[in-house]
Amino acid sequence: MKKVKVGIIGTGNIGTDLLVKIQRSEILECGIFAGRSKDSNGIRKAEQMGVKTSSESIKYIQDNPDCCEIVFDATSAKIHLYNAPILKSLKKYAIDLTPSQVGKMCVPAINMAECLNSDNINLITCGGQATIPIAYAIMKVHPEIEYIEIAASISSKSAGPGTRANIDEFTQTTRDAITEFTGVKSAKAIIVLNPAEPPVLMHNTIYAKIENPNIEKLHIEITAMAKKIQKYVPGFKITLGPVAENNRVTTMVEVVGLGDFLPKYSGNLDIITCAAVNMAEEYAKKKIL
Repeated sequence: MKKVKVGIIGTGNIGTDLLVKIQRSEILECGIFAGRSKDSNGIRKAEQMGVKTSSESIKYIQDNPDCCEIVFDATSAKIHLYNAPILKSLKKYAIDLTPSQVGKMCVPAINMAECLNSDNINLITCGGQATIPIAYAIMKVHPEIEYIEIAASISSKSAGPGTRANIDEFTQTTRDAITEFTGVKSAKAIIVLNPAEPPVLMHNTIYAKIENPNIEKLHIEITAMAKKIQKYVPGFKITLGPVAENNRVTTMVEVVGLGDFLPKYSGNLDIITCAAVNMAEEYAKKKIL
């Protein structure tokens, strides 16, 4: 099968984890791995793997537009604001792993089909990928919910410079995405960086204020949604719930990483790179067929 070429902008943890996942894909191959520092650990690893690299970031793709059809942006929200119009002018399918909110908000388990017809998709945040599908499932059973709150707890060691630089955007973008996908009137998103040693796994808690919740129906919908997510994020699992107390329904989710480039405790990064590769492969299949 002919492979579709992809480009990766950003050579940090997320970009490098993407690269490792793409190298084992049966339908994708990396045409360029580009960043700003020729001495970054990611660049060195890519060179060891025999992948073409550049320290010219998006300029390399501008100068060599045939190097890829799909572009992953693993930089930052502010940088994607600059990159997005360039990628659009080059007619590239952009998969944005930053909380920029430039493109169409995408959660593969919910709106993959729509996102395959957009030229720029935004994968929201790691916490968003883990919790929004559960919130969506809850709202299917109880559309009258007026308030949802999510808390994402991750290991401090898994939060690199990019994650830390985007914390404000993380909370805002995750909250906005919850309201967009569920229609809930009010939502809140919280991120916790846990410095515990040994590093903790990614844990997410979803709270929903519901009077007289139907726990049986909620369990069915949440379990079905979890199975959809596990098709592209094998380490995703429900660890608690749904349970109800004082008209508050609580569901907890854990994400264990695949251990490709990043440690298994970095499930917060793994869930968004898994979602990104899943979208790229589906787009590539559509192009080939």
